[in-house]
Amino acid sequence: MPQSQEDAIILLEFSMSPLNKGDSVSEYVSRSLEIIDQSGLPYRLNPMGTVIEGPWDEVMGVVKACLDRMRQDCDRVSTIVKIDYRKGKTGRLTSKVESVQKKLGKPLST
Repeated sequence: MPQSQEDAIILLEFSMSPLNKGDSVSEYVSRSLEIIDQSGLPYRLNPMGTVIEGPWDEVMGVVKACLDRMRQDCDRVSTIVKIDYRKGKTGRLTSKVESVQKKLGKPLST
């Protein structure tokens, strides 16, 4: 990366769930959302995960905190992470969606 990780603003989408707690894991996922919400970083929950925007170290710290909380009583945890780094760009949590809506000329379900 051209900038230091401390300066990098990223969008990070992740999902994290225990593999040994049955079919419904919302109890465990909700714990992560509490951590994410309390972080103060902008985020969007979607049906398959959560997108967080912010500095590299802060966002990665939130993911680590979610894993640390989940592993307290979950023996096996699956985590999927996708990161989008773009130099000098902030506010992409909403601007990326707005750009597509503008090109289509209509609002989309988000």
